[in-house]
Amino acid sequence: MFAIIGILVVFCAVLGGYLMEKGQILVLLQPAELLIIAGAAAGTVLAGNPVHILKGIVSGLLSVLRGSGLTSKTYLATLKMMYQLLNKVRKEGLLSIEADIEKPEASAFFKSNPEFLADHHARDFVCDTLRVGLTGGVESFDMDQMLELDMEVHHKEAQLPVTALSNAADALPGLGIVAAVLGVVITMGSLGGPAEEVGKKVAAALVGTFLGILLCYGLFGPVAAHMSKISDEHHAYLHVLRVLLMAFMKGSAPLIAVEMARRAIPARVRPSFDEMEKHCKGQTANKAIAA
Repeated sequence: MFAIIGILVVFCAVLGGYLMEKGQILVLLQPAELLIIAGAAAGTVLAGNPVHILKGIVSGLLSVLRGSGLTSKTYLATLKMMYQLLNKVRKEGLLSIEADIEKPEASAFFKSNPEFLADHHARDFVCDTLRVGLTGGVESFDMDQMLELDMEVHHKEAQLPVTALSNAADALPGLGIVAAVLGVVITMGSLGGPAEEVGKKVAAALVGTFLGILLCYGLFGPVAAHMSKISDEHHAYLHVLRVLLMAFMKGSAPLIAVEMARRAIPARVRPSFDEMEKHCKGQTANKAIAA
């Protein structure tokens, strides 16, 4: 929502200032210039990126509109789910959750947290780690290195659509110049005509440069930056899960492991210790899970 508001503020400020100086808004409506810039930009994106990155760009644009969704409530729900899961492991052993980690979509633990279940990266991160723990024979240092590698690979992949969109944004001023040069070429061909007609063609050429710069710094650049921040937020979420899992595998009690994970949550969305303890140990726990 704030991304949309920010983009509207940019365009309203630019056009508002232009109108305050008695500018004619119709002069800025140059379909040919927009076609050259937008079409060339779309072509560079298609030419420079495979299909999976193009899908990532679309997914990233949608995430900018929705937001990351990683609020304090999201973290509390995750900590509660993991506390209940690890409590069962401590009481009954790792084998007791084998069915849960093999088929998480059918697990009462994971079904209690639909957001986590829908996030296949986080879900697989937890389930795959517990699978390895179930097999045994892996030192805690090696396990930690494995989790760090998983996070690094995922974060690098999540940044690829951001880089692609940033490259497209960087190309827009140059494409605006291309449109402007073509406009100048057309203008030079009409120099013998009426001055008014020549003036319109010059204005149309300059609009190409204007659009290229505005779309770069007022739209695509900020959107790419927002996508990058959402990717960083999800990376931080995986880091919290990593801290929790490693603390438990090193022998910490479930509540201590959850508390260590809470300390790893970014400060702006970190719940207090009392909130976490009440949420995890409260009487609202799912009876089916407790059973």
